[in-house]
Amino acid sequence: MNSENDVLRVVGGKPLNGKIKVRGAKNFVSKAMVAALLAPGVSVLKNVPEIRDVHVVSDLLRLHGVNVDVNGADGVVTIDASHVELANVADVDTLSGSSRIPILFSGPLLHRLGEAFIPALGGCAIGGRPIDFHLATLRKLGATVDKEHEDGIHITAPNGLHGAKIHLPYPSVGATEQTLLAAVLAEGKTELSGAAIEPEIMDLVSVLQKMGAVISVDVDRTFRIEGVKELKGFTHTSLTDRIEAASWASAALATHGDIFVKGATQPEMMTFLNVFRKIGGEFDIQDEGIRFWHPGGDLKPVAIETDVHPGFMTDWQQPLVVALTQAKGLSIVHETVYENRFGFTKPLVQMGATVQLYRECLGSLPCRFQQRNYKHSAVIFGPTPLTGRDIDVPDLRGGFSHLIAALAAEGPSTVRGISLIDRGYADFRGKLAALGADFE
Repeated sequence: MNSENDVLRVVGGKPLNGKIKVRGAKNFVSKAMVAALLAPGVSVLKNVPEIRDVHVVSDLLRLHGVNVDVNGADGVVTIDASHVELANVADVDTLSGSSRIPILFSGPLLHRLGEAFIPALGGCAIGGRPIDFHLATLRKLGATVDKEHEDGIHITAPNGLHGAKIHLPYPSVGATEQTLLAAVLAEGKTELSGAAIEPEIMDLVSVLQKMGAVISVDVDRTFRIEGVKELKGFTHTSLTDRIEAASWASAALATHGDIFVKGATQPEMMTFLNVFRKIGGEFDIQDEGIRFWHPGGDLKPVAIETDVHPGFMTDWQQPLVVALTQAKGLSIVHETVYENRFGFTKPLVQMGATVQLYRECLGSLPCRFQQRNYKHSAVIFGPTPLTGRDIDVPDLRGGFSHLIAALAAEGPSTVRGISLIDRGYADFRGKLAALGADFE
């Protein structure tokens, strides 16, 4: 079902030129809001984007007796977690389908209330993101997990949580966050090896340290957490969303445009910037942001492999693949993080792109999807002119990539299901208008 405001009609073939501002990272802000649950006091989060995920987490916190004030215009969220209570199962359930955040409530709720209820989980359909890592972590820290409920999972910690040695078989971002949020108030020391070290996670560590946590980080992906007795509220300014910044950079490349992304920062984007330069894109790093533009001439093909940080981020490849359809020659993308991330290329092919998918690992990185029937490598041949058409948005990043393709294509396109894009791209219609896009 598509309502009229869930459809965008785009006339492409015009360069995107202008200046836009990108706020805090979707993948950090929601987790910092959950962290506020750990302290019986007031926490203030700044540089918060106006996206749906923020409202979902706000509503989830309110169901647990927390006062949340969201000032969207200023990008400030104030959370008072002085009083926390167990939410009504049915209430939590109505919200759960729209996000994977509820599972991260486990640790904070166990510390504050001794129990937690986690409903069935939602999120983007881009590949398996099982919560087994999460549950195994909680069990190691001393929680009892009851999976008998058809509407969710009941977790208790009758004797409180205690430190443990935990090793993640894969550097899962969610499981790393789960461990950090659960271990900071657990009794004793926790050693987490094989952890994810994304910039968003390091920002979460900064927040927890402000609250009073003791966390050290080793260069070999090991976190050491010394449990403390209590935490206090925090005031923190979120790091910029490096996924959104890279998406607009890719849009500048695909449409032969010139976009200044206010708020974009170099340290978190180094790997992306290297690839952007290799393709032939130009950028200029300034104090208040980064300017990305297409300098004219042919774009160059590249071979990239996605990987966990500090590798090339999986969320960066989808918008970039659209730009690679305009590069002269053969580009190869080997996806090692999510097995079903290339589903979004089908509409690109229908628009005129030449993209072939393979089950083989077309790269040198050790890959979990080897010998398994996932089409997780793509070969893109270009440049191919794209022509507008009707598109149904499959997921958040794929959806934004389709939007870029529609903007780069000649003629009109109808993009349906764009409310999915609202989950991670604040006011993207306003930003498109600021860049001179032709849409309604």
